[in-house]
Amino acid sequence: MLTPTPRTSLPRLSLPRAVALWFAVIVVAIVAVALRLHAVAERHLQEEAARMARGWAQQLGTVVPQAASLFGPSPAPRALLPLAGLRGPTGIYAFRLYAPDGRVSLASEGLPATAPDLATQRVQELTRGQTAQWVELERQPDERAAVHAEVWLPVHAEGMLLGVAEVRVDLDEIAAVTTRSAVSAASVTFAGLLGVGLAGLLLWRAYARAERSARARIDYLDQHDPLTGALNRESFVAALRRAAARGSGHSAVLCMDLDRFREFNEWLGRGAGDALLRQVAARLRATVRSGDLVARLGSDEFAVLADTGDADALATLSQRIVEALRQPYDVGGRRCEIGASIGIALHGVDSQEADRLLQHADLALARAKADGRGTFRFYDARLDDELQRRRRLSAELRDALATNALALHFQPLMDAGSGRIVGYEALARWPHPERGWVPPATFIALAEQTGLIEDLGVWVLRAACREAARWPAPLTVAVNLSPAQFRRDGAIAEFVSVALRESGLAPERLELEITESLLMARTEPVLRALRELRGLGVSIAMDDFGTGYSSLAHLWRFPLDRVKLDREFTQSLADDAKVGVIVGSVVSMAHALGMSVTAEGVETEAQRQALAAHGCDVLQGFLLGRPAAPDRLPHQNNQNADKALV
Repeated sequence: MLTPTPRTSLPRLSLPRAVALWFAVIVVAIVAVALRLHAVAERHLQEEAARMARGWAQQLGTVVPQAASLFGPSPAPRALLPLAGLRGPTGIYAFRLYAPDGRVSLASEGLPATAPDLATQRVQELTRGQTAQWVELERQPDERAAVHAEVWLPVHAEGMLLGVAEVRVDLDEIAAVTTRSAVSAASVTFAGLLGVGLAGLLLWRAYARAERSARARIDYLDQHDPLTGALNRESFVAALRRAAARGSGHSAVLCMDLDRFREFNEWLGRGAGDALLRQVAARLRATVRSGDLVARLGSDEFAVLADTGDADALATLSQRIVEALRQPYDVGGRRCEIGASIGIALHGVDSQEADRLLQHADLALARAKADGRGTFRFYDARLDDELQRRRRLSAELRDALATNALALHFQPLMDAGSGRIVGYEALARWPHPERGWVPPATFIALAEQTGLIEDLGVWVLRAACREAARWPAPLTVAVNLSPAQFRRDGAIAEFVSVALRESGLAPERLELEITESLLMARTEPVLRALRELRGLGVSIAMDDFGTGYSSLAHLWRFPLDRVKLDREFTQSLADDAKVGVIVGSVVSMAHALGMSVTAEGVETEAQRQALAAHGCDVLQGFLLGRPAAPDRLPHQNNQNADKALV
């Protein structure tokens, strides 16, 4: 089975790893918060212990009589009883009093002894004002409290330093409240962190999905045509090279393009053309087999990499594609029909190399288009020889244009009523020094395919005007214009103006013939160009009238002076009476609109008489005169000089 080129991408963080990472982040955050809450709680307990100790020391200095004696060698009995009463309400349940010199003056039970050196050091720092207080929090239970603190602080009375007190503060109740608050804060913090973590995880998942979607979209656009969804050229060639590298010989390339797509695109606009291309790609995907790859190589060029090398299966597939693409399309409410031509090259038979396979399929496609379009052709090695021949012929045509080696022949245009010649149609001819006369259908089609058609058209226009300027007035000359000459706005009017000015030909003696396909393409620019041409004084004729899509609409919308009935009407006059009705109707309608009518392809006297009877103004065909060189035109022959006069 054939597959497009796989794309490699950088490893991404998986969901389990992301969850583990988020969990680790949350745990670290919780530990950090817990440590912070513990530090805050410890500091709060220390501050509460210091506050309670300061309250006890303040009461000792103000409430207890003869408080100074408590720090002397013999405490006053009057001071001992009030001192005992301070222990309960203040939360102080043990104390030790120090004289300013560090000597212990009074101590209660339940307070472990402090090392003399440490006690002396702290007393000195407190009495000298080096330290405001010492607080030591302890969580080793004693006979009174599980959580308590030892506080060292100075005691004052009436502004005088009495000494230093070492007290033990009961913090069980405060510790319980603080613990509950810390637990509550920790719970709220944990919930918040968990919420943030979950929200972050959800955001990460959303971001990861969006990123994967964006990467998938980028990869898709890297491999596919954004308009149709088919593979692009790069991906198709890569898949073709992989298939060729396998060397199995079970694959083939089908190259195709749409018939008359450029005309369709210019007729309805690029938006409609894009809509049509999307429908074509959808039909291709629905028509090919499972395992086949569909690609758009550019513009209206598509390709299929078929997962088979069987010629019969490929022929069946190609015919199925041709039939599918031939069915009508609905584009913006318009019913449109467009066909496709297909060229086929088999891997292992026509070439082993991917690039050569594509070239061979293109050659087969060119053969299919040359054979009438709407069909398919397999590659034949002889096509390479034909390609080389066409390349040589293209180069020779370019040289012929550069060296003025082409020729013009002129076919007479005869007045249907009087039988007199009223003008000629200029027809390009190529007298090749080695090949002889190259058929116009060959070199004109080659000029269109190679981009020389505009140069060829300019050459024909200038040469025809120069030759017609030598004819006696009022003989006219008709020159065919190619749609390619209308692609650049204003260019055709400039070419015609220059040709008239250089030749000296009167504008009313020049008639420009356009095809109906031109009127379908780029309607407004073409209409503007035709008005510019009419402004020069030349006439405009619609060639091959009746074979297009909207002939009647073109009669009134565009500035036309003449319509030329297609030769099919002339050839069918004798076979079908309805054709005569159509011809008569067209002539009447054209005359009513102020236009004259020329009938092409007159080959029999019966056709001439019938067309004249229907009211055609001018006739053209082999019966009346074949194309001839300028020096062999009827008006140059003295025997026919009377026919040249109107």
